[in-house]
Amino acid sequence: MNSGVVFQFISLLIISGAIIFFIQRARGGVAYQIRSIAGLEAVEEAVGRATEMGRMIHFSPGIAPISGVAAAQTFAGLETLGLVAKLVARYGARLFVSIRQPIVLPLAEEVVRQAYMAEGAIEAYDEDCVQYLSSEQFAYAAAVMGIVQREKAAASILLGGFWAESLMVAEAGFHAGAIQIAGSANITQVPFFVAACDYVLIGEELYAAGAIASGNPVKLGSIAGQDIAKLYAMILLIVGVLGATVGSEFLSDLMAK
Repeated sequence: MNSGVVFQFISLLIISGAIIFFIQRARGGVAYQIRSIAGLEAVEEAVGRATEMGRMIHFSPGIAPISGVAAAQTFAGLETLGLVAKLVARYGARLFVSIRQPIVLPLAEEVVRQAYMAEGAIEAYDEDCVQYLSSEQFAYAAAVMGIVQREKAAASILLGGFWAESLMVAEAGFHAGAIQIAGSANITQVPFFVAACDYVLIGEELYAAGAIASGNPVKLGSIAGQDIAKLYAMILLIVGVLGATVGSEFLSDLMAK
């Protein structure tokens, strides 16, 4: 039997088993703590600043759809939107959510509505605060840039899947004087956010922020299980490096055959 296939299968069992184990523990009532994320903690500061200034808070869950490999970024952004909307409803601030994907529009509307209901401020909910702008990437970016600059947004929160439009949108917020919090799992766009934003969530911090914002123990358990999977990968890496250093190729041969 091919040893590489067996090794990959065993690794799959270990990683999947760790994630399932921690999810089941979370369902059983075990609470997992995730380290604080500076960008997520700054959300309340951003909302408070916008409230004091009487200016708009812009939020974008990215331009990715809710299917495919980038869908998780959109859902993480929507979960964080729930936290932002609760703070907006609590403080009486003004929120504007820009949407690129038509199918994301009803989801975002419901997230914001539920947040207002949770805060007992449903009468303050404005249906027009969530708007679909365009399905074209750069038309959407141009619309966001115009709105952010015309309204002089006090805060711009960009959490989700972003691509070539990332710097355009972030630069518009910078010129408007907005406090900006951005994050994306598309690592190629993170440097642009770092250049123009005050707080940046790097890579998988976006998913962790979504889990923390949702408060869902199952999602927190999933994050804990994924940490074990990363630890397993790190151990394999260290063992492989040490083996190669002393001239042993046992691990590489085991994985390759």
